Amino acid sequence: MIRHSRRKEDELRDIRITRHYTKHAEGSVLIEYGETKVLCTASITPGVPKFLKGTNQGWITAEYGMLPRSTTERMQRESRAGTSGRTYEIQRLIGRSLRSAVDLNKLGEYTIAIDCDVLQADGGTRTASITGGCVALVDALNTLKKQGALRTDPFKYLIAAVSVGIYQGIPLLDLDYIEDSNAETDMNVVMTEQGSFIEVQGTAERTPFQSEDLQKMLALGKEGIEMLLEKQREALR
Repeated sequence: MIRHSRRKEDELRDIRITRHYTKHAEGSVLIEYGETKVLCTASITPGVPKFLKGTNQGWITAEYGMLPRSTTERMQRESRAGTSGRTYEIQRLIGRSLRSAVDLNKLGEYTIAIDCDVLQADGGTRTASITGGCVALVDALNTLKKQGALRTDPFKYLIAAVSVGIYQGIPLLDLDYIEDSNAETDMNVVMTEQGSFIEVQGTAERTPFQSEDLQKMLALGKEGIEMLLEKQREALR
């Protein structure tokens, strides 16, 4: 099929990763999946949540938010309107994903907070947040290493995420808003650079999908994530 963006079915949008985007955070990345733009910052704080105190284990948490005019119409800031269930779900997904990239027992009692602020949304904001957040996390860990705060490197592997779906009966990679909002099936895939799955979120929005459709979408997701991982490696060189 011919996508409205003129991309092929297995083609990512233009991916750009800009490190050290802001001055103060230990890690900061502007990640762009086409017209979707997310600022990911990683901030280090000594200490851990109460349930981890005294364990010499670190913690990684995430927050996610969309700026009021990141979409076609202005929305209220969630600090005023209240945090939505969607936002909580995305924050938990980002946090789970990034914690899997680090050996928390080697981190020591530090908390790294990953803040993902959507500057402009055109589909795939949560997957962009995970991919960009991982690069920001690497930079934050490098800061701790340079300070001599870590005995051993806690970082295990790069992770990345991408959306896949079925649109007009065709499995597609990296859906933008037009495709995502009209897809028959929408799925988010998070993987490690070793090719292992961290999380797969898939929903039939209109028509239930078959097992062969699932395999096609997972194969597309793996192919896209391999390309995203290479983009991360290029940015970190």
